[in-house]
Amino acid sequence: MNKPKLWTKDFIIVSGINFLLTLVFYLLIVIIGVYAVEEFQATTSQAGLVTGIFIVGALIGRLLIGRSIDSIGRKKTLFIGLMLFTITTLFYFIQLGIGFLLLNRFLHGITLGIASTATGTIVAQIIPSKRKGEGIGYYSMSATLATAIGPFIGLYMSQHTSTHIIFSLCLALGIISFITAFFLYVPQVERSTEASEIKGFKLSQFVEPKAIPIAVITLVVAFCYSSVLSFINFYAIEIDLVSTASFFFLVYSIAVLLSRPFTGRLMDVKGANYVMYPAFILFAAGMMLLASAHNSITLLLGGALIGLGFGNMQSCTQAIAVKLTPSHRMGLATSTFFIFLDAGLGFGPYLLGFFVPMMSYATLYMILGVIVLLSSGLYFVLHGKKDKAQINALA
Repeated sequence: MNKPKLWTKDFIIVSGINFLLTLVFYLLIVIIGVYAVEEFQATTSQAGLVTGIFIVGALIGRLLIGRSIDSIGRKKTLFIGLMLFTITTLFYFIQLGIGFLLLNRFLHGITLGIASTATGTIVAQIIPSKRKGEGIGYYSMSATLATAIGPFIGLYMSQHTSTHIIFSLCLALGIISFITAFFLYVPQVERSTEASEIKGFKLSQFVEPKAIPIAVITLVVAFCYSSVLSFINFYAIEIDLVSTASFFFLVYSIAVLLSRPFTGRLMDVKGANYVMYPAFILFAAGMMLLASAHNSITLLLGGALIGLGFGNMQSCTQAIAVKLTPSHRMGLATSTFFIFLDAGLGFGPYLLGFFVPMMSYATLYMILGVIVLLSSGLYFVLHGKKDKAQINALA
């Protein structure tokens, strides 16, 4: 029996748009703090706020658009998000002080939240149901590639060109994303009576209740992973492996790229448990290996294991969230997933920062590795024990 087609024109377009949006995000995040210090004499705390307030904006953008995306229209929401994303990118050229930069970073984050929620919802809609796990795995690789390429381009350009040239590149990528969206076809989704009759203030207007259990798992593992994103360079200095650390996320991305085609198909055929439980073990092992790193091989091997673990959890949990949700609430499910993911990645460094003065980075990574392993029990309670029955029901 022939499998339904996955690599359609629309799947490639929406994945490409997601890649460009994520590329701009990660390209700017590695240079914007230094820009704030050099251009506006920002303090260290202000520079950190310039970096982090973007994620707060993205959270708010997802929260606001999740309830409205289907009433506005999924493609129209994408157009609005991309247009505003491009406009706020243009505002980086306006130099009115640190306050304006903070405001624009916040607004830029909101526009990313709107646009990326739209792309995530659209891609979940156009992927054939029997290839949902595989399709979302491939779609998620567009973001994975951007997390490796974006910081590399940002750091390279910051050493060889001006910040205005970097902003010009980001503006060009925004414009390309907006133009590309015109070639995307998004099928109409029938409005349900349930969706149209919601009145007053209800939590279900902002988040999808069915997606919350798996989103809680996402929050926990993203919180643990945020320590890698934020502190790996400080840790590398501590263990004298700074040159090796520059390759850490490259190895992480390669591990994800090589494994996701297989893990996505495995999830569709066998169920999420066959991916999630090994991923918990691999993620925990990677964190513990990182904690004991004293040479380049150990550090990079830790990066590969973390990629196999957290990298595959990220796509698997997103696929679970949309699989459990009716089609007319797919936008809310996607928004809910990313809200919890962003919360873990965005607030994790701030909260973990309180513990860093009390212990070494190695000890912190070891403790977080144990937390990852224990969170597999939380996964079993919230979703794992129901997975087999749900897969049979959806088959």
